Amino acid sequence: MNIHEYQGKDVLRGFGVPVAKGIPAFSVDEAVKAATTLGGPVWVVKAQIHAGGRGKAGGVKVVKSIDDVKKEATRILGSTLVTHQTGPKGKQVNRLYVEEGSAIDREFYLSMLVDRGTARIAIVVSTEGGMDIEKVAHDTPDKIVTISIDPTANICPHHVRRVSKALGLDADLQKQMGPMLTGLYRAFTETDMSLLEINPLVVTKDRKLLCLDAKVGFDDNALFRHPEIAKLRDETEEDEKEIEASKYDLNYVALDGSIGCMVNGAGLAMATMDIIKLYGMEPANFLDVGGSASKEKVAAAFNIITSDPKVKGILVNIFGGIMKCDVIAEGVVAAVKETGLKVPLVVRLEGTNVALGKKIIAESKLNVVSADDLDDAAQKIVAAVKKAA
Repeated sequence: MNIHEYQGKDVLRGFGVPVAKGIPAFSVDEAVKAATTLGGPVWVVKAQIHAGGRGKAGGVKVVKSIDDVKKEATRILGSTLVTHQTGPKGKQVNRLYVEEGSAIDREFYLSMLVDRGTARIAIVVSTEGGMDIEKVAHDTPDKIVTISIDPTANICPHHVRRVSKALGLDADLQKQMGPMLTGLYRAFTETDMSLLEINPLVVTKDRKLLCLDAKVGFDDNALFRHPEIAKLRDETEEDEKEIEASKYDLNYVALDGSIGCMVNGAGLAMATMDIIKLYGMEPANFLDVGGSASKEKVAAAFNIITSDPKVKGILVNIFGGIMKCDVIAEGVVAAVKETGLKVPLVVRLEGTNVALGKKIIAESKLNVVSADDLDDAAQKIVAAVKKAA
């Protein structure tokens, strides 16, 4: 689950991390009131969306008068920002963050994330703050330093020294880095974050370290431990189908293709998407129903797929281990009858109760094509979609 910048800064502030003062606003009047409360002489009006690249898209403006705060708030609020992370449709701005201006001397990049290769949290830093880290990694990878943290030791003095050296901080700034890095690490671990990105982390002209931005994501599987974090969710920033999928504990990600996929198991789902691409078409989604789905859960998954107008055909690919093929078949049949399916459907079943599953589908008298294996299934759904087009 992702949250907005101002929410992320509130979380960090609770762990003693230095962040600039700011106030969220949901209207132009609230933005003006926020600026008046903060005082001047410089403010930053920031669009709040779950995507990077806001500044380049005109969503972050530095202003020097209350009138300009009002002008920029009027322009940004309700507008649609298109960045490299939003896709061509962009995201509508429903919230603003009015922040006090900062006199910046230097900008850095700092993030924390789960490094699955080492099974540890990694700190990633770079002197190239304020830039897209992907571009830095591509063009000048030597300017990125990664440091792994031993979970039994947490942040140690040598981590602080290594980060400070990588960023070229002097002794005075290194003293500030110690408590700040500890606060960031505590925030990451104690709230079960999956990503914490500070871009930029700045040194102000009065020689203070300050987190000038905060991109924060949390592990969905740990939200039950943090009801106060779960309340920060902004569903307007999420795909409606993904929200609906989360209600049924389905792993769903919307994509841009035309063939909907319903699969059990993340690995099999990835293989299914790959083979669809192999035969010349694109998947419309990643959907893993898991290993113990009920008939109702399968029907819900099917309904989510068919609610996407881009879907021109559906491939159901189930290998029954814990999941039984007859349960999948019952769910598919129920969903097809409920939705009045109008696009081609190919079903490949294998594993536990496969004969019973195939029998249920055959006796349903529905327009469903059976497949013998994944390769056969992929060829059949691609051919059916091309024929229908």
